[in-house]
Amino acid sequence: QAELGKPQRNCTTLPGFDFSYGLYIKRTDGGVPEAIGQWQTVKPRTATVEKMPRDFITMNRGALKAGYTTAHEFNLYYKAKDIRRKDDNYSHFKRSLPKVPADMTFGITARPSTPFFDLLQHKYKEMWMEQQRARTAAQRMEKKKVIVPQQDKVCETRTTLLRKQPLPAKEESFWHLPHFEKVGPHLSTFPDGDARKKAFSA
Repeated sequence: QAELGKPQRNCTTLPGFDFSYGLYIKRTDGGVPEAIGQWQTVKPRTATVEKMPRDFITMNRGALKAGYTTAHEFNLYYKAKDIRRKDDNYSHFKRSLPKVPADMTFGITARPSTPFFDLLQHKYKEMWMEQQRARTAAQRMEKKKVIVPQQDKVCETRTTLLRKQPLPAKEESFWHLPHFEKVGPHLSTFPDGDARKKAFSA
């Protein structure tokens, strides 16, 4: 019967905490007591020294400096001075790598992606047509430019002339008594009237 006031359970009950899932594998090494009771040490491996190939470039250079020319002399030099190539793993370049920026990309930059959306819309054709229309409109505007004849120019008036070249300001003249204006000179330093006219004309 179902429990009163509780929904019916559709799952099975789980085993206790001492249950272990999966397969039980019995230990064969003896566990901790055997590890403490005896010492099983691993014998160290001897590093196998790799024999590097011969460095014929250095040996040929040394043989030429020594004065050897024939193949037999070169073979005797090889046996006397067996020079091997250096290991590249311990080279200066591999030990201290050059400082390269973190965002540096090696190789050739990739070609930009083809804008298929612009190709499907014929956008390049429309741009070319707009350039042709603008060029045609500019040529028509240059043709329509006509030189304005002289008769169509606006006539200059006194107002425009005064705006361009205003009249000089009048100097203030002091007031004089009227009966002193027509008084002639009392002293004449010219010898005669002709000399006076000549001086005033200059």
